[in-house]
Amino acid sequence: MTSQEIKSLTNQYVMNTYGRNDVAIDHGKGAKLYSPEGREYIDFTSGIGVCDLGYGNEAWADAVYQQAKKVGHTSNLFYTEPCARLAEKLCKRTGMSNVFFASGGGEANEGMIKLARKYSFDKYGKGRATIITLKNSFHGRTMATLTATGQERFHNYFFPFVEGFRFAEANSMDSLKETAGDDTCAVMMELVQGEGGVLPLDQEYVSAVAKLCAEKDWLLLVDEVQTGVGRTGSLFAFQQYGILPDVCSFAKGIAGGLPMSGIMANEKCRNVLTPGTHATTFGANPVCGAAALVVQDVLTDEFLQEVQKKGAYLREQIEAMNLPCFGKTRGLGLMIGIEVAEGYENGKLAAALADAGLLVLTAGPGMRLLPPLVITKEEMDAGLAIMKKTLS
Repeated sequence: MTSQEIKSLTNQYVMNTYGRNDVAIDHGKGAKLYSPEGREYIDFTSGIGVCDLGYGNEAWADAVYQQAKKVGHTSNLFYTEPCARLAEKLCKRTGMSNVFFASGGGEANEGMIKLARKYSFDKYGKGRATIITLKNSFHGRTMATLTATGQERFHNYFFPFVEGFRFAEANSMDSLKETAGDDTCAVMMELVQGEGGVLPLDQEYVSAVAKLCAEKDWLLLVDEVQTGVGRTGSLFAFQQYGILPDVCSFAKGIAGGLPMSGIMANEKCRNVLTPGTHATTFGANPVCGAAALVVQDVLTDEFLQEVQKKGAYLREQIEAMNLPCFGKTRGLGLMIGIEVAEGYENGKLAAALADAGLLVLTAGPGMRLLPPLVITKEEMDAGLAIMKKTLS
């Protein structure tokens, strides 16, 4: 099919819930994507932080193929090898205790919310179920995670929303203490607020929150849907902050392009969710597990150090351009936010870059870059050249 045929068919039969770029994708290699007609794009999006190994990775594709030939799905009523091995790797590399596998980021965060409320119910009974989240956060599109999202623009249409969430200012312990109360069971936060504009939390604040949660026996819930699996230059962002959450969620890059997510619990919380209290049909899918094992093999400590260097290089080069539409950059690793100057619209800037052959993302009022973790210097330089030529 041609690009136009794909777009026409999509517009006729797919619900119009996305502000799509005017780009149809047929295939890719490394950090480059191609239209059906062969138009090349440098990809600084990786499917919104999902395709950490880029495109056309042969080891990843072979693992998917070989597992699909064996068995594609079994449900959680049976044991399979790929996710058992994956759970072991994740726990040993993070210091967490055990894993629950799911399919998407919102579902993972729902599981984290349920675990926190059951922990508190088991120990304290009813009346202690409120979860404090941070303003400017984003936690998902399900009813509970949408309610947990600390951005007013998402709180519309779908009334009534779920009870049991309150919002505190990020990086303010005074706000957290004022917002919490005797009904609090957990604090839930992104260490880098992705959809809010790629806003890293302060180290001092994160350490203080972790200490307060331990004192109050509130669970510390860390949403690593976007920051996890190497994106920030460590396997999980909480490792750079020097904390061990009670529960953390993950998704996006875990299986390198296949739908997979999950939560990890520490030792204190390993037995909270018991048989019958939580489940999902497609979690622990063996094909996704096989793909995720390849991702883990690639994300060595040495590779993650290179991710940090690549992120620093991109930020330095972008700031050195002194483009009139951009201000400062921020972020961790290859999770990069760019301030957009007054008088410019991030959506229009992203569209202009796409037309010129560079795919980028927006976040809040700014720009967001989430390139494949395997992106080469040549590919970064090609994207930067497009950016400079188009936006100067």
